[in-house]
Amino acid sequence: MHIVFLVAACMSILAVAMICLFMFANGVPAIRQIGFVNFIFGKTWMPGANKFGIFPMIIGSIYVTAGAIIIGVPIGLLCAVFMAKFCPPKLHKIMKPAVDLLAGIPSIIYGLFGMVFFGISLHLGYSILCGSLTLTLMVLPIIIRTTQEALKTVPLGYRTGALGIGATKWYMIRTIILPSAMPGIVTAVILSVGRIVGESAALLFTAGSAYLLPKNLFSHVLTSGGTLTIQMYLSMSKADYGNAFAIALVLIVVVLAINALTKVATKKLS
Repeated sequence: MHIVFLVAACMSILAVAMICLFMFANGVPAIRQIGFVNFIFGKTWMPGANKFGIFPMIIGSIYVTAGAIIIGVPIGLLCAVFMAKFCPPKLHKIMKPAVDLLAGIPSIIYGLFGMVFFGISLHLGYSILCGSLTLTLMVLPIIIRTTQEALKTVPLGYRTGALGIGATKWYMIRTIILPSAMPGIVTAVILSVGRIVGESAALLFTAGSAYLLPKNLFSHVLTSGGTLTIQMYLSMSKADYGNAFAIALVLIVVVLAINALTKVATKKLS
């Protein structure tokens, strides 16, 4: 059984290694042909004019990610605290499967809901805000469940000791439980960022694919803005495989950086 477990672990590592090597082997030549500076910092995407700059898509990805995290983290954190410490048992039996179901809904359905509700009913149209609100719904299960597990890891003695010396329940949660669970909470946030960065189906219906640079910090919120994943999808649909692999390589590097940041942040906060 030791050998069986070892083979299974090696297969998992091999799958990740093959994907990374495949992306690097196909993406690096494409980036070299375009030029790293022109590709990363170029402000125009016009294949007919041989201009392939993904900087507007990088800005769009940052806006969508920041919006979803700013909205989703407080809601998810408060919901996790409620479910872990304040929720009545009967209500918990309803909320737990509801959160699990929210995690299992396909992203294309989130995109359809976001387009109809946020885009049409709330008149947000194709915009960064519409995409951020849709992605907020997608990352809530990750934040809630990961934060719940982090709260469970806090030793029982911390809680009983704080209550025993006269602390109120909310004071105990705010000053003892949440700081002790902070490594797990940060992990939930960074994992949510990784989910958002790699999302395309929901954003295609809600954020659009415009190549626009914001004039100021808030001018881009209510306008359409493409992301790296959307541009990769559009390139693949047009059989522009070289540029698609180049964008995919950038996404792989971003995801690897996020995973590394997760480990560093968790270690520091521990």
